[in-house]
Amino acid sequence: MSISSKTPHSQRGMALLVSLVFLLLLTLIGLSSMQNATLQEKMAASVTLRNQSFQGAEAALRIGESAVQLDTYALPVCSGTSQCAPPAEASALTAAGFNSTSGVTWIASGNGFYGVQNIGTTLNAVNVPSNTSATLYRVTAVGIVGNSRSVVESIYAKY
Repeated sequence: MSISSKTPHSQRGMALLVSLVFLLLLTLIGLSSMQNATLQEKMAASVTLRNQSFQGAEAALRIGESAVQLDTYALPVCSGTSQCAPPAEASALTAAGFNSTSGVTWIASGNGFYGVQNIGTTLNAVNVPSNTSATLYRVTAVGIVGNSRSVVESIYAKY
């Protein structure tokens, strides 16, 4: 008994063609998966930087509030609308020092900076006994980590 190993002429190379098509599809799926993984890694890194800059800004804010809380802390009341408004330079701040436009002295702290403004006195501050004069301080903090920047503010009533 002999088995003929002849195949029809029209079938030659068809298995190679099908396997190459499957290989092409697997390659495309692999490339797509790699692009997706790279994108997710970049997003995770961005979220990490944003979180770290926010935590740095929060820490600087608490340090600024602690400085204002001291009995010996004194700061002149801001004058004019440009010096009593929230400091605009917070979105571009890169170094500690005095800003003549806003009148804020920025102090370096950890991964950021904080600045304090005395915005005047009031008799209606929250969590202050009624008819008690309280001096209001705006504490602005900036956290910078990598290319991420976070700006937070609080109003501190001191009586």
